[in-house]
Amino acid sequence: MARAGLTPERLTRAGAELADEVGFDQVTVSALARRFDVKVASLYSHVKSSQDLKTRIALLALEELADRAAEALAGRAGKDALTALADVYRDYARKHPGRYAAAQLRLDPETAAASAGVRHARMARALLRGYDLTEPDQTHAVRLLGSVFHGYVSLELGGGFSHSAPDTEETWTRVLDALDALLRNWPAS
Repeated sequence: MARAGLTPERLTRAGAELADEVGFDQVTVSALARRFDVKVASLYSHVKSSQDLKTRIALLALEELADRAAEALAGRAGKDALTALADVYRDYARKHPGRYAAAQLRLDPETAAASAGVRHARMARALLRGYDLTEPDQTHAVRLLGSVFHGYVSLELGGGFSHSAPDTEETWTRVLDALDALLRNWPAS
């Protein structure tokens, strides 16, 4: 019989907390079993494997990020929307580094199509409508935004900017100013 109170949802949330504490790569069913002081085998009635657990954490992170992004974007357009979306990703990564890493997990096509990742793409495209971009430039711009947001956040979290001035807040603002200018003046094909 499964230990009272253990559910896939509770294990996923605990796994997400563990990821934030020790890093997403360190999350395993064994590590989670130690956290609950139960035998590993008792968790397998709730999650299939460590990969299943990691996928569940990734889906949770994508959902949390999408909810925050939707709230931040409501009623905004142009640079205001761009800044709001960028800040959501950056703030989430700072508060939840393990979950942020989980959100980058490569999902199989069926799982990805059913995930909140689809909402992220829709929100990015909605933001870009304020810049009057059409396809294929809109797709290029979505990829650019993802690359810049993720690249900056990853370098910042890894300490890549901690050794020199100016302050990272100032750089972040300048990066978003530059992105806004680029999106308003997108180069012709």
